[in-house]
Amino acid sequence: MDPQTENQRTGLLAGGNWIIDQVKIIDVYPKHEQLANIFDQSQGTGGSPYNVLLDLAKMGADFPLQGAGLVGQDSLGQYILEDCRNHGIDPKFISVSPGSSTSYTDVMTEKDGGRRTFFHNRGANATWCGDDLDFAETSARIFHLGYLLLLDAIDDADDVHGTRGAALLAKAREAGLKTSIDVVSEDSDRFSRIVGPALKLVDYCILNEVEASKVTGVKVREEGKLLDDGIEEASSKLFELGARELVAIHFPEGSFAQSAGGEKVRHGSLALPKGYIKGAAGAGDAFCAGVLYGVHESLSLEKCLLIGTCAATACMSDPTCTDGLRSLDDCLALAEEFGIGEDEQ
Repeated sequence: MDPQTENQRTGLLAGGNWIIDQVKIIDVYPKHEQLANIFDQSQGTGGSPYNVLLDLAKMGADFPLQGAGLVGQDSLGQYILEDCRNHGIDPKFISVSPGSSTSYTDVMTEKDGGRRTFFHNRGANATWCGDDLDFAETSARIFHLGYLLLLDAIDDADDVHGTRGAALLAKAREAGLKTSIDVVSEDSDRFSRIVGPALKLVDYCILNEVEASKVTGVKVREEGKLLDDGIEEASSKLFELGARELVAIHFPEGSFAQSAGGEKVRHGSLALPKGYIKGAAGAGDAFCAGVLYGVHESLSLEKCLLIGTCAATACMSDPTCTDGLRSLDDCLALAEEFGIGEDEQ
């Protein structure tokens, strides 16, 4: 199949981490050699492509959804493939690696406030580099790659593009797809080396404020307070570093988006009642899914942020990454129910 023009393409292809989350609700994160109580536990989805695609499916996206990546030859890998099929997600680009385990994460979620800590087994994800992904075999409009910094082979160096992830994004763009990335939050100095090369090949860059700060070196908080000027500066810097069409930054207080044409939109978070938040795992991916939904449907920047905000809010009603998601109309109804916590600017 020859590369298609953008208006002939439809759907989203997402590649990267495929993870099973083992979510445990605890009373408090313990200090060394101390005990925490587990109140409840559940199994859920994890990883950027898995979460984003499932979120879109549950919101009722009527465009094709495809997954790409690597799972182990085990029960968790089989579960992922079946789960995709059950939700209308085409897993034909998800390969099975014999002798490897499917990646999993133990997610320790504090009962009050939903703060979480992750213990991660990279598994089969560590060896996926996208070499088996033939973009000529997909009619998707957008290729979403995540999480950078948590895909060992993708994060390896490439002589031409800087990283293998950047090379994969270049390959997607050459085939006529728009590109999107997400990264994992970590406390390291790897952001500029790994995320920097990818930004030169990204159309839609969707990050949280910590990641945006790490990539750009711009301070976005001071003594815990969000710096509005810092968020705008980080957004502009992401464009300078290569982002082509859209930058969206989300944070607990709300979100900010900027287009390459200079349009800027700020959106507040919803005013949620005490006890609504059951967990924050997956909220960033839900925001990303909502924004990409709007981008795919050519909606306004403001509507993209609204959908992202409402999808993230729905996500936080459940401790897993995707079980809180619901139809797009039901997600948007949350804004009517709770209202915006901070005035839009």
